Amino acid sequence: MHGNRVNRRRFLGAAAGFAAAPIMAPILLAPGRSFGQAYPSRPIRVIVPFAAGGPSDIIARIVADAMGPRLGQTMVIDNRAGGGANIGIGQAARAEPDGYTVLITTSAIVINPSLYKKIPFDPVKDFAPICDLAISPQMLSVLPGYVNTLAEFIAKAKEAKGKLNYASPGLGTQAQLTVELLKLRAGIDITHVPFTGGPPAVQALLSKSVELVTNAVPTSEKLVHAGTIHALAVSGKDRWFSLPNVPTLVESGFPGFITDTFVGLFAPTGTPKEVVDRLASEAQAALKTPEVIARARGAGFQVIGGGPDVLAARVVREVALNREIVQKAGIEAR
Repeated sequence: MHGNRVNRRRFLGAAAGFAAAPIMAPILLAPGRSFGQAYPSRPIRVIVPFAAGGPSDIIARIVADAMGPRLGQTMVIDNRAGGGANIGIGQAARAEPDGYTVLITTSAIVINPSLYKKIPFDPVKDFAPICDLAISPQMLSVLPGYVNTLAEFIAKAKEAKGKLNYASPGLGTQAQLTVELLKLRAGIDITHVPFTGGPPAVQALLSKSVELVTNAVPTSEKLVHAGTIHALAVSGKDRWFSLPNVPTLVESGFPGFITDTFVGLFAPTGTPKEVVDRLASEAQAALKTPEVIARARGAGFQVIGGGPDVLAARVVREVALNREIVQKAGIEAR
């Protein structure tokens, strides 16, 4: 009898536990309910698909340094260079969409889909746009005394009938596409000579191996101020703040000709909207501070600070524009 009473108590205790379980389960498993710490609760990894020290890496560090204190966590730069930026962008696309891995990249994200037969990401489907951070236009330059204006260069190119050359930082860069679009719109034929970066491309001009060099403003700006090279035009909407005497391509007779290199902040698709909104808000706030504006300008960039919708529209627009340039210029996909 005593044993039976013990077994009965155990049975009733177990039954009470099972009876309580359905009441507790909805609390533990309720969808959307979280008992974790508020975001962010740990450092945020920022993938930059370029080597350390370049213009895109510099602006990424400026932004990360400014956003970190606002978020209460460190934003850690992770340089993942290679494959024309495809390696790093692809890694970001496949990252866990939890807000702890984001991507800061340049226009490569909207150019590469037209240049490569196969890439490890889709710029529209695989990313949640967060903030259109900054821009830097392309600059077309020659040696002093060669010509004074873009119109004069175009005239020389037409006379040369394909014998002139231009240097760029590499195949498929925004710099190359800018000149390829100029060739289409101006009706000129000049041969592309790609290099592995802006400085070697400028050196080709200085050694008179080419007649024209095109690259982002930060690469050549100091040489223009020193009188070592002569800038013919910049590709932005407006004249560049530090080069007020250099006309835009629009002013040089090409309406709507704008090919800025942009830097954008993205998260993997599926990142919670509240996380994207938080990151966008803090990025935009950071970009309004005088310190960040000054540091960005010092690196050759103009801050933009457009939100998710602005960056999303840019991506769609520029993917289409670059595809058109690549097709019309006959640039073969790699």
